[in-house]
Amino acid sequence: MNIFTERSRIIITCNKRLAPYLEQEVHELGFSTERTFQTGVELEGTVTDCIRLNLNLRCASQVHYSIKSFHATHPEELYRALINIPWENILANDCYLSVTSTVDQFTINNELFANVKVKDAIVDRLRRETSARPNSGPDMTGAVIHLYWKDDRAEIFIDTSGETLAKHGYRKIPGKAPMLEALASANVLATKWDRQSPFINPMCGSGTMAIEAVMIATNRRPGLYRTNYAFMHVKNYDAAVYEKELRMLHDQIKEIPDLLVTATDISEDAVNISKINAGVAGVEKFIQFGKCDFALTEIPEGKSGVVYFNPEYGERLGEVQKLEETYARIGDFLKQKCKGYTGYIFTGNLDLAKKIGLRASRRIEFHNAKLDCRLLEYELYAGSKEKDRR
Repeated sequence: MNIFTERSRIIITCNKRLAPYLEQEVHELGFSTERTFQTGVELEGTVTDCIRLNLNLRCASQVHYSIKSFHATHPEELYRALINIPWENILANDCYLSVTSTVDQFTINNELFANVKVKDAIVDRLRRETSARPNSGPDMTGAVIHLYWKDDRAEIFIDTSGETLAKHGYRKIPGKAPMLEALASANVLATKWDRQSPFINPMCGSGTMAIEAVMIATNRRPGLYRTNYAFMHVKNYDAAVYEKELRMLHDQIKEIPDLLVTATDISEDAVNISKINAGVAGVEKFIQFGKCDFALTEIPEGKSGVVYFNPEYGERLGEVQKLEETYARIGDFLKQKCKGYTGYIFTGNLDLAKKIGLRASRRIEFHNAKLDCRLLEYELYAGSKEKDRR
């Protein structure tokens, strides 16, 4: 069994509500999807295909390659099915092994117990066939096996990613309440930005939105910032295939000399953190950073583009009352200084959003951690339609 050449089911997972943007990415890479669901997409391919997917996808979390699906109603039945898989053809004798799982099965009240059953079956098989025992543990730095088990249906996968793809690897200093990189990418993809006109990001925090915008515009892929994936730790891995894909990532970078991305924040620490993160990503030269109140952010006149805000949502009464003024000021800023642009506000508090004083042309659903959020779009007409407000 050579998983690098044999086709099987591939499940690419993502955070809730990112699936439409993940599907778009997968299609742009030349793959056809067979199914899109709330937290991922399904397609068919080899682990060689998984290499390309891991290096290129911005909105994904994990890329899972199916080994086998089977019937299982209790842990011993799971164990028996797994010990019959030829793991000696998939995993090296001396590999470091981690096991993850998604389990919804009445005999299991602790996913860790299911993980142990999977690990025991794999270790027992390898010890029987090779007289060697792999090391195992929670650190996803080596080979990773994933179990999906719901009711009486189980499926075992190779997790070809390991550490989540949702973190893109350049953000060495996260800053205060940072937006996950995959979510930031999906936000950029959800806007009407043409990847050439100005992208203005007041209240930039740790700079994630501005950095992701530049990465998308210049076609810099997350694989440029990461050197270890779980697919590197399975049998028959050919480093030359990975190196070829990595060269392609470098070759496809676009240089856009006139690209204008602006990131400002009232916090000097936030601006400094943003500069460091942008430097690690190799995009600092494309971003104009500034320390100022958001209302003093310069908006190039006579142009059109995107103005993107991700203000705080407020969790306590005092915070909410203070943020009402902030949201009202954001609305005034958009109405008075951003005519001709498209404004976006990402928020998890729709009551606060009412203080903006503009009618949203689109309300795009997202999740941020466990919060139900919206990306609100505002057409900031330069003419009479500017009066479209609440």
